[in-house]
Amino acid sequence: MRKTSPLLLSSLAAALVLAASPAMAQSKGDWTISAGVHQVAPKSSNGTLAGGLKVDVDSDIKPTITGEYFVADNLGIEILAALPFKHDINIDGLGRVGSTKHLPPVVSLQYHFNSKGKVSPFVGVGLNYTTFFSEETGGALAGSNLKLDDSWGLAAHLGLDCAISEKGALRVDARWIDIDSDVKLDGNKLGTVNIDPLVYGVSYVFKF
Repeated sequence: MRKTSPLLLSSLAAALVLAASPAMAQSKGDWTISAGVHQVAPKSSNGTLAGGLKVDVDSDIKPTITGEYFVADNLGIEILAALPFKHDINIDGLGRVGSTKHLPPVVSLQYHFNSKGKVSPFVGVGLNYTTFFSEETGGALAGSNLKLDDSWGLAAHLGLDCAISEKGALRVDARWIDIDSDVKLDGNKLGTVNIDPLVYGVSYVFKF
């Protein structure tokens, strides 16, 4: 369930503070790595299963890491990784009925609009593979076997790099990821959960 996060608000405030810093430029052959923390916030309505059951998936925050290689000036290929995110699964009228963990690695092609004396914005598009595991049931579904299928989908990325030094920057970013998972309960298909989250947060980026 998507909500406004204090993490996003504090990240935007930090970006404004550093807006006058010199931008960190990237050239062909450069690498960057980043470490930070991000929230996966599923969209507000996550679909309707068999029997008209409306599903709601909660948000979660975890550490993340990225690596990006620049194949040309300002143009990079980035890989996103993270610790497993855990989400409670709720059904209207029944409350919490289970939980799942997932990993959503994303490979993106990104363009950085490097500017002098300002923050450096970037945009990207990519491909996501989400794998679900450690599904658990509780409440009205306690004792049942819950399974969420893995998902392939597109992803969009945008953000700002605020230079702290020649090689370091604070990054504020957000992604939209297309994540749709077929749900099975005790081997029976119940329908599809449309998670489609925003993933947003802050990280430190280092160029080498």
